[in-house]
Amino acid sequence: MTTYTARPIDPVVLKELRSADDAGRRMVPGTDEEGGAPLRCCLRRARPGERIALVAYAPLRRWAAETGADPGAYEEVGPVFVHAEECGGPAADSGYPFAGAHRVLRRYSAEGRILGGELVDAVDDEAFRNAFDDPSVALVHVRAVEYGCFLYEARRC
Repeated sequence: MTTYTARPIDPVVLKELRSADDAGRRMVPGTDEEGGAPLRCCLRRARPGERIALVAYAPLRRWAAETGADPGAYEEVGPVFVHAEECGGPAADSGYPFAGAHRVLRRYSAEGRILGGELVDAVDDEAFRNAFDDPSVALVHVRAVEYGCFLYEARRC
């Protein structure tokens, strides 16, 4: 049986983003007074009082460099929240993060092209089985419906 892994932003990439983000801007940290910001470094919501930053991130850029894919115009840059300082990453048993709301699963080919997207009621094994049902799907981006923001990438294990 195939399983799927929710992948946070890699710690090496986070270090780069905290220095200069993918739009070339310096990080401006702040305190999340109320909590709730979706953190892409540890795949959980910020707790009240945590130091976080909103940085520009190109989710396909490094994957494309690793694989030789050329996403072309799909190499979008968008805002993501991360801890302002290094964190421990996701909990070992975090499952599928940010799963409690409608999400869009956007499928990509090995060439970096969008193969389609699907609005799902829940992010679970069935949703990923459906998304990866096409063997030409190399990875899936989970995105928020409200703003279209990138939440995390999933790959087959």
